[in-house]
Amino acid sequence: MPLHRIAIPTTGPGLYEFTAEVDNFARKVNPAEGVLTAYVRHTSCSLVIQENADSDVQRDLAEFFRRLVPDADDPSMSWLWHTTEGPDDMPAHIKAALTQTSLGIPVEDGRLLLGTWQGIYLFEHRHRPHRREVVLHLAT
Repeated sequence: MPLHRIAIPTTGPGLYEFTAEVDNFARKVNPAEGVLTAYVRHTSCSLVIQENADSDVQRDLAEFFRRLVPDADDPSMSWLWHTTEGPDDMPAHIKAALTQTSLGIPVEDGRLLLGTWQGIYLFEHRHRPHRREVVLHLAT
């Protein structure tokens, strides 16, 4: 049951595709069938599977979440208690709670069984750059 770690540098809020790295790992292990788990080791970003054919999808999704959960300095967020790590921190935790920190993807003949337009993304919710770590595990 192999494990692999991927470091994903981010420059601010948005979606960062890393499908190719996950696909390379699955091909290297090359199981007849299995389930690949991707898990992000942070509480202020998340993982999503989203369309990767039109970058407008990623921009619209990021904008939706920005409007759904604005920064703590927005008057609508004055109820927040956790504000010591900056105005984007608690909203980032909320966004991560609304999405997911792990994904399960079926694998067959060493290939991810993603749909035609699906890509795997780290969804960064913080404003400043980070180095995020995603752990991959392939169970056969």
